Amino acid sequence: MKHAGAPALQQLHALLAEIRQRPELREKQLGIFYRKSKSFLHFHEDPAGMFADLRTDAGWERFPVNTPVEQQSLLAALDAARGA
Repeated sequence: MKHAGAPALQQLHALLAEIRQRPELREKQLGIFYRKSKSFLHFHEDPAGMFADLRTDAGWERFPVNTPVEQQSLLAALDAARGA
């Protein structure tokens, strides 16, 4: 599964805009977010769809992000992982 490129990330523009509103996250490259000095969130494209990898206390967790419901699930997990 490869990291999502710019054309694939265009499909997630609303989700990325929502993530960018969290001030402690820095987007070092398109779709690759850091929290403090550690990689925190990035996206993959696959024939099965788009996925996000989020760093949680348990390690990296993968979330599908193809539907609005899946995207809301990612945002909830992201906020939980950052202690919001």
